[in-house]
Amino acid sequence: MNTKTMEGLVGARTNMNLMNTPMRVFKEARRKGDTATMERAMGYADEFSGKAEDYKAEADKGMEEDAREAREKAKLQREEAIQKRREEREKLEDRIEGNRNADTNTDTVEISEEGKVLLKDNVDSGSIGSDEIKMDAVKEPVTYTKTGETVSAEHEASISVSV
Repeated sequence: MNTKTMEGLVGARTNMNLMNTPMRVFKEARRKGDTATMERAMGYADEFSGKAEDYKAEADKGMEEDAREAREKAKLQREEAIQKRREEREKLEDRIEGNRNADTNTDTVEISEEGKVLLKDNVDSGSIGSDEIKMDAVKEPVTYTKTGETVSAEHEASISVSV
């Protein structure tokens, strides 16, 4: 909260509270019919009322400044959020473009060590070209990830459904 706002609000409230005393004196003097005391009390009440109005104007100026600062801060936050979204979108577009380039370069095939051994065995035995592939050992099926690492095949999961 702005200093002007705080000072204005406190000053206005204080002067309004101080105005209560001359108003009480005015009412008492009116009841007694003392016009001189009534005029003096109204002078004090008018003075406090004027000060309260001045403090109110100061509080209004402070609140306008607070509102302007809040609007500027909100504008900066919006601009930062927009810039952040742009950067994220650019990163995402770069990543998508990288994935597209990676997808187009998948024409190469690598043969695993086990495949090289099988190929060598087949070449040595002269069975290349035939539909029969020589396999000395029964091997468990292997699954490959996108990066080319091997993942062992998982055992069949048993599913139990009860109603």
